[in-house]
Amino acid sequence: MIQTEHHPLRPFLPPNAAILFLGSFPPQKKRWCMDFFYPNFQNDMWRIWGLNMFADKDYFVIKEEKRFCYDKIVDFCTKYGFAFYDTASAVRRLQDNASDKFLEVVEETDIGALLARIPHCKAIVTTGEKATDVLTGKYNCAKPKIGTSETISIEGKTYDFYRMPSSSRAYPLALTKKAEMYSALKKYVV
Repeated sequence: MIQTEHHPLRPFLPPNAAILFLGSFPPQKKRWCMDFFYPNFQNDMWRIWGLNMFADKDYFVIKEEKRFCYDKIVDFCTKYGFAFYDTASAVRRLQDNASDKFLEVVEETDIGALLARIPHCKAIVTTGEKATDVLTGKYNCAKPKIGTSETISIEGKTYDFYRMPSSSRAYPLALTKKAEMYSALKKYVV
C-alpha cells in the first residue's frame, strides 16, 4: 500500500508578500539540502533568482558544500515579499521519485486561506504542470501559456496568475531562458 505523505513544511508567508509561489509538493527528504522550499540542490529556483536579482546564478549557493544558503534565501524572500507553499498538502508518490507525473494529490491546499494571511499579495505563480492543473481545476480559470499570465479571482479578490516553467532540471529549458521568463515577476518586488 502506498503511504500518504503530509506536507513537511509550513507555508512561508512574510507579511509584505506580493507574490505567492505555488509548486506541487516537495521532493523526498533524502533529496533536500535545506529545510525550505525548492530544497533539492539540482533544482534551479534559487539559481533563477540569483541571476535575476544579483546577476549571479550561484548567489544563493554554498559551492563547497553543494547546498543552498538557507539564511540568505529566507532573508531575500522576506525582504522582497516572496511567499511559498504548494498546491497539495498531502500526496501519494506512485513511484519512488520526485516527478509530478507520479504524484497523486490526496489533499489540496486551501489557497484562499493562504491568501487571507498575505493581504498585499498581487500575483500567484505556479511553478509546474501539476501545480497549474490543481489551481486551474480548483478555481475553474484559464490556464496561461508557460511564461505568461491570466487574471484569476479567488474569494472576491483578483490576482495576476502566472504559469512559469518548472525550475526542475528535468524541464527541458536552459537556466537563462527560465530566468528570463521569471524576470517578469520583478515588477512585484517590494
